[in-house]
Amino acid sequence: MPEVLVIGSSNTDLVISTNRLPKPGETLLGAAFFTAPGGKGANQAVAAARSGAHVTLIARVGQDDFGKTAMAGFQKEGIDTTYVLADPELPSGVAFILVDGQGENSIVVASGANAALSPVQIDAAAPAFERADLCLLQLETPLDTVEYATLLAVEHHVPVILNPAPACPLSANLLSNLDIITPNETETEILTGILPDTEDKAYQAARSLLEQGVKTILITLGSRGAFLVADGKPTHIPAPSATVKDTTAAGDAFNGALASALSAGQSLEDAVKFANGAGALTVTKQGAQPAIPTKQDIDNILINSIL
Repeated sequence: MPEVLVIGSSNTDLVISTNRLPKPGETLLGAAFFTAPGGKGANQAVAAARSGAHVTLIARVGQDDFGKTAMAGFQKEGIDTTYVLADPELPSGVAFILVDGQGENSIVVASGANAALSPVQIDAAAPAFERADLCLLQLETPLDTVEYATLLAVEHHVPVILNPAPACPLSANLLSNLDIITPNETETEILTGILPDTEDKAYQAARSLLEQGVKTILITLGSRGAFLVADGKPTHIPAPSATVKDTTAAGDAFNGALASALSAGQSLEDAVKFANGAGALTVTKQGAQPAIPTKQDIDNILINSIL
């Protein structure tokens, strides 16, 4: 079974549905409220596990009910939690999410224990790097920890995918150690100064990242699929059509499925098609982890989109 190592955040999502997102200073009455397990690292770990990989997660939660619930959820998914630590002082991370009538969202995260994920904890997880086929990271944990984990992955000859979310300036050292970077349109603009709203601009942005040392660029374009630049060759890979209910965790489902497919030996283009299917299915349901599909679900939507 392919082995994916995910390093990142674990949050509990506190979600309110509303007809539209509020303006600054405005109070709205929401339509519904629910909680769901989330956090980019945890979401991507669940997505990779449901896509067929064996997943080890390196993360940090609090010694509170949110943390206990998160751990139980990981174990239910078959995720190895050996390196998920319960912080004795900090609370578990939480994300406050507003979802409007078109499925678009606005999110504020309180990091809690995620902010204490440290290089020391990464060092303690060295055995996980030794057996990993691929390492997947995001940016909801300290940047120095992300950079350290990337160096350790390179040392162990493990390919690295970075989902640069939430986007922030990245060092040349970090970028040069990435095999694949997967920004969405907003993150691409933050990283390169170029909004990839056309294929020409997407290629310009990708070349900017290639010049900084990243080997492969994969810009996610929501319902339009993904724009891949590998070995200098640009390719637009469309996504299956889907009725949008909630875009929360669509990018996480994409990244987790991508990591699973690549670690299983799929070609890059086939892995992106698989990941597009995961993202498309995720937007049809509410919540983060509750909406993430299984491998069978993804295979089915890809078959149906071809027919």
